[in-house]
Amino acid sequence: MKKTEFIDTFADLHEDETLVRMDGLDEACIGWTDTWSGNNRPIRLVYDAVKIIEILMKQGMDEDEALEYYDFNIAGAFVGEGTPVIINNWHDSLN
Repeated sequence: MKKTEFIDTFADLHEDETLVRMDGLDEACIGWTDTWSGNNRPIRLVYDAVKIIEILMKQGMDEDEALEYYDFNIAGAFVGEGTPVIINNWHDSLN
């Protein structure tokens, strides 16, 4: 199953949640939250910042453009309770 299909199925199973999906960035989605907040347990999709920037560059942006677009349009966006979580992962830089 492709990641896009998995996310589609996951969203269908959680249709009562306010899941927000980043258009065109399914390959940067690495999971979902599973934590309690007060009396509810909101589920939010989780994305990898490095993977987002890599996707933007594959779409034709140079690194500076991708970083600027990411900072202004993605990392700085709040779209309500279901706003996705973005992880800044160290990847292999600590080896």
